[in-house]
Amino acid sequence: MIGKQDQKLLLLLRQNARTSISDLARALHLSRSTVQNRLGRLESSGVIKGYSVQLGDAYAANQVEAHVSIKVYQKLTARTNASLESISQVSQLFSVSGEYDLIAIVQAQSLEELSKVLDDIGNLEGVERTNSAVVLETRFRR
Repeated sequence: MIGKQDQKLLLLLRQNARTSISDLARALHLSRSTVQNRLGRLESSGVIKGYSVQLGDAYAANQVEAHVSIKVYQKLTARTNASLESISQVSQLFSVSGEYDLIAIVQAQSLEELSKVLDDIGNLEGVERTNSAVVLETRFRR
């Protein structure tokens, strides 16, 4: 269980994972050493797994994203997951309940590239069927 200060720290890091310890300490009204200790504890306990790159608006504006629902033949789930992980345009993969088994987040440089990736996913061994929704606009991302 994490406290309110840790939740605030996580929110600040989600907004900018490169924020300096000093800036984090000022925003949280804590000392630098306290923030460093909290970060160390969150990292060692597995709450913070790592830090990632957030794409800039100019670059992201030229990306096309789709959410792809995937129905998988159950005996081929592990193979299908491994195949999806090897496709660089698949940025995230979720196992879900309902009619479909997986949702893949696919990011491409163009509609043509997206179309090819969607075809590639549909043709993977183990994929029974897919349903895609192209993202028109991102309202916010955390």
